[in-house]
Amino acid sequence: MKIAATLLPGVLVLEPTVFEDARGHFFEAFNARQFKALTGLSPEFVQDNQSHSKAGVLRGLHYQLHQPQGKLVRVIQGEITDVVVDLRRQSPSFGQWASVTLSAQNRRQLWIPEGFAHGFHVRSDIADVQYKTTAYWSAPDERCIRWDDPDLAIDWELTAPPLLSDKDRQGVYWRQAELFP
Repeated sequence: MKIAATLLPGVLVLEPTVFEDARGHFFEAFNARQFKALTGLSPEFVQDNQSHSKAGVLRGLHYQLHQPQGKLVRVIQGEITDVVVDLRRQSPSFGQWASVTLSAQNRRQLWIPEGFAHGFHVRSDIADVQYKTTAYWSAPDERCIRWDDPDLAIDWELTAPPLLSDKDRQGVYWRQAELFP
């Protein structure tokens, strides 16, 4: 496994070692011992989630305020632009965002520590996104920041208006969002 830093402290791109031959391929999607050796982190995952989305769907920007989740995100079919925003007031990258292309083809994963909002835009006909979390989903604790907030000015790499859920249409603007200390 190779690990690369992003522009945001703590947000990491993981690239597995892939073994391919005439039969197909094999790779370890996650190895806790190797992840700890390379990062010094030992996240305890408590929930696995999977979403299936059509082309043009945009999900996010989601986070949980009082039960924050670390996430390990990967795409098992299709391609997405994955976006994270630093919500930690004490962070040198507070209010900044980063994006990474995740796809079934590049097999990259994105480690998102607690304290970040997360969202993605589907760039292929469909995308199946799978992610592990370090805290359970909590409906009363969930928050959503508008994907199109002008202060954040995120480049989602859109080619058409996105398909949104009601929750994502009703997200709050950055300036009104509840944030981490």
